[in-house]
Amino acid sequence: MSAGRPLAVVTGARRGIGAGIAIELAARGFDLALTDLETAGSEATLAAIAAQGARATLFESDLARIEGHAELVERIAIWGGPISCLVNNAGVPAAQRRDLLEVAADSYDRVLGTNLRGTFFFTQAVARHMAATPATHARSIVTVSSVSAEMASIERGEYCLSKAGLAMLTKLFALRLAPLGIGVFEVRPGIIRTPMTEGVAGAYDQRIADGLVPMARWGTPDDVARAVASLAGGQFSFATGTVVNVDGALSIPRL
Repeated sequence: MSAGRPLAVVTGARRGIGAGIAIELAARGFDLALTDLETAGSEATLAAIAAQGARATLFESDLARIEGHAELVERIAIWGGPISCLVNNAGVPAAQRRDLLEVAADSYDRVLGTNLRGTFFFTQAVARHMAATPATHARSIVTVSSVSAEMASIERGEYCLSKAGLAMLTKLFALRLAPLGIGVFEVRPGIIRTPMTEGVAGAYDQRIADGLVPMARWGTPDDVARAVASLAGGQFSFATGTVVNVDGALSIPRL
């Protein structure tokens, strides 16, 4: 296999968890192709990656626009070479938390269209690229889902459905790509302090203080990043379809 740096693609990597993952992968020897809806605000992330000695660039892309996926994969490969790792991180929350009986079709379509439909077809496009390209490094696909893949929140029904779908996506691609030696994994974060959770931070501060999270703290993007990077590099070569919870024991059933 090549002695050069492998290329990882991280979706939704301009800030938050995606940025943390990209920086950690750079520290572990990857070059990075980032994708996000816009480039504004990505300077700090790109600088932190460069500080690790890695090449990096950001491709503007709307994950929900699946007709552009094949072209995006081609552009990434032209820029950085064969893709060794895909991290599916991009996703959107419900636009408004509301009772399950009040979920609107446009909100449902937006969340499922990005989080599940978009992720499925982008994974398909990258998997096709991997299948058609000789391996130069260990290869992996890591999907960042959520504890909401199993834990139900009736005020975020569309979000929970999208994350539950990602759990099955992981199983399906793990089976399909196992003969090619491509490891496929799912990482389920719990309550992580990011720009996406700023609006509910006060409520979660209180719930964490009341015992919601057994580790009694918020998670950080670095917590998720370390888990993803450990799976991405091929160290778990006989594991695939594996789920890793990064949630401070939040999802363990308790009496």
